[in-house]
Amino acid sequence: MQYTREIFDTLSKGAFISADSTSQQVRRWYDALDDGFQEYRAYYEGVGFILESGDGYFYFSRKESKADLQRKLEALLRWIDYIDFLKTFNSTFGPGFEFTPSDIVIAISGDVELKDKAGKLFPGVKNFSDVAEKITRELEAIGFAEMLNELEGSYRVTAAFHYIEEMMDIIAVSEEVKDEIPQ
Repeated sequence: MQYTREIFDTLSKGAFISADSTSQQVRRWYDALDDGFQEYRAYYEGVGFILESGDGYFYFSRKESKADLQRKLEALLRWIDYIDFLKTFNSTFGPGFEFTPSDIVIAISGDVELKDKAGKLFPGVKNFSDVAEKITRELEAIGFAEMLNELEGSYRVTAAFHYIEEMMDIIAVSEEVKDEIPQ
């Protein structure tokens, strides 16, 4: 097994390792995980982490206490708002989508609904550039987007974005099932 420390350092911070990363090193980590998934899974379980795989990405999960679950649910609710904002910005926003923060600024400037959503996401922020930078940093920090071209300031959404989309689908399905249950 290779890269165990680097993989741990990345995944233990709540980030993702994606197959379509712009970083050659991250793609190497992905390939190592993909080739030896069971060995890596057993290795990380020994230190209390569960290696999970998704459609083109890996991440850690853990058995959580109720307090930790509450914190994670609050973070998920924040991401639901981010996804709503990003899908309003561009309905095709997802893995492979390329954007710049200035694209977001231009969209906010010309769309009343997007302005409203930006105001709710970042109540104290009045500058659209700050909104675009904050959401881009959030996407990049967790591994949902990576810098594609530093000179242009462009980013590409990674396969790890599927994770949050799948979570949204689970929530939507749960709501549909709940609505079908006779009261």
